Amino acid sequence: MNTAVNVNETAQERKAPGRPRSAQADEAILDAVLEMLSSGQSVAAISIEAVAAKAGVGKATIYRRWPNKEALIIDAVAAMKGALPVPVGESVRDDLIMLVKANRSGKAKRYGKATVCLLPEFLKDEELHHMYQAVIEPRRDVMRGVLRRGIENGELRSDLDVELSLLMIQGPGMMQHMLNWNPSIREDGFAEALIDAFLRGAYSS
Repeated sequence: MNTAVNVNETAQERKAPGRPRSAQADEAILDAVLEMLSSGQSVAAISIEAVAAKAGVGKATIYRRWPNKEALIIDAVAAMKGALPVPVGESVRDDLIMLVKANRSGKAKRYGKATVCLLPEFLKDEELHHMYQAVIEPRRDVMRGVLRRGIENGELRSDLDVELSLLMIQGPGMMQHMLNWNPSIREDGFAEALIDAFLRGAYSS
């Protein structure tokens, strides 16, 4: 993208402060980041210039939305995961299955390799790791709510360790989704099989 285009874009943005963000531009930018990560590019190798070129926007469009590259990448991860799912609240089993499936559909399924490529970055960069935790913590909290509700209404054991339960449910789903850790496990019916296996030890007797 040439300098003249960027200058014109910047001038237009200065003439119209506070104008509504373009959802189409946002999606193009975030998709560009996810595609670059999915191709194996590291966070260090990704530049705002490269993202802008791939998304078909000017750098000013990105900087107006995100203060730096790290914030942009974390928002791309959040967009990949989608909106927070809302449990129905009638059955612990049904709600847990829905939550597992929510992490294995849409952009999360399309860009599964992006998370794999980001894992080493989270280990090397403490700030990036904290930002990622801020993205996934609300999702953990939704599942915590389902488990705690089950404990309170007597559906689940009163001594159930909620935090360990989160790990037991989310860990296998993440490994299987990202790495196809065990090819013998069928994708069809995975969420149901995982939750049923967990609940055999979690149900109140």
